[in-house]
Amino acid sequence: MLRSRRLQVVLAVEERKEQAALERLTEARERMQQHLEQVQNLQRYQQEYQAQMRQGREGPVSAARLQSWQAFVSQLDAVIQQQQRLLDQAERQFENCRQDWLRAWERRRGMEKYIDRCRQQEQREQDARDQKLADESAGRAFARRQQ
Repeated sequence: MLRSRRLQVVLAVEERKEQAALERLTEARERMQQHLEQVQNLQRYQQEYQAQMRQGREGPVSAARLQSWQAFVSQLDAVIQQQQRLLDQAERQFENCRQDWLRAWERRRGMEKYIDRCRQQEQREQDARDQKLADESAGRAFARRQQ
């Protein structure tokens, strides 16, 4: 069996690994996007809430209400920071998955190139064998005509 054909099994394994890495990358991208949207939504909500606070403070505001607003804004800050940490973690995970996929892609592509080189070598060897047979046949035919 030709080397290029035997290597197809290895190529199939590399293709499956690349596909699995691509699926992990896609999932990591989706998680990262979800965390980003969550952070953005929380930040928008916080800005809207603070704008409402400013509008509400144009008139007299009780100390208890002001403290309640400030406590809520502090809670929002903590939640935003927590979500930002989750986003940072998701971004690192995405980058790790991207690197894994890139390595898998490079391995698969390298195997394809190696198989192509094997095929070219096999073709050159077959061409040489065919040429040798043709030369031998022509030589025998010439020898028969000479006799």
